Amino acid sequence: MSAPVFLAEPSGAEPQGLAQYPAGSLYVLDGAEGRHAGVVQRRGVGEHVDVVDGDGLRLRCVIETVEAAQVGLRVDEVVHEPAPDVVVTLVQALAKGDRDEMAIEAATEVGADAVVPWQAERSIVVWRGDRAAKSRARWLATVRAATKQARRARLPRVDVAIDTRGLVERTREVVAAGGAVIVLHEEASAPLAEVPLPVPASPADAAEGRAPEVLVVVGPEGGISEREVDALTEAGALTARLGPHVLRTSTAGPVAIALLVQRLGRWDGTPA
Repeated sequence: MSAPVFLAEPSGAEPQGLAQYPAGSLYVLDGAEGRHAGVVQRRGVGEHVDVVDGDGLRLRCVIETVEAAQVGLRVDEVVHEPAPDVVVTLVQALAKGDRDEMAIEAATEVGADAVVPWQAERSIVVWRGDRAAKSRARWLATVRAATKQARRARLPRVDVAIDTRGLVERTREVVAAGGAVIVLHEEASAPLAEVPLPVPASPADAAEGRAPEVLVVVGPEGGISEREVDALTEAGALTARLGPHVLRTSTAGPVAIALLVQRLGRWDGTPA
């Protein structure tokens, strides 16, 4: 069984973060994550746990001491997981009944690199003022929990909410930079499996944040309006269908992300 994952808390006192802990060193897991490990989960001496920084650095550790909310760890191995050579982003329309949160949770578990809240024309839920801040905070917490559940070393980015005008502009930028924007639509003729994907970046470019991006756009319960589809395709987006069935907004995105990361070779270790 894989070791549970805990996310290191950012600290101004430790600008190097986990990078300053080589194999053989000692690391103290404290704060909320330390309490979760020592008090809530009651982890014991000798158990194996991983600590990640959310940016690809993983410390494989063994618990040496447990003192309430402080867990002392011995670092056995330091693993640097490469940055994605194609960034896969889910653009999820806001939906009622927490279906949008269900979508980003599953998408994180299957491999999304970022999620974008989209205020679509037919979204019943509206993010404004205090509600927008609170709702995004829930998305951040959802993605964080899903990252730990999936034992990931990279924490997906959660962007601020955008409207359709903002999505159209972002589509132009992504396509101009060599990426792709895929709008999931039940009336599309091309299956997702046949949509051309960007050429993956080199490891050096990926590490510098210069990897091409694929945006997967999922509409709300009422679907994407024709006006939105036209605006996005005019900006360079492609439409695609998942299969013969119409999926819920909470399901379509994770299924599409799973198919794409498989095509990119992330699940089987083969190149795209």
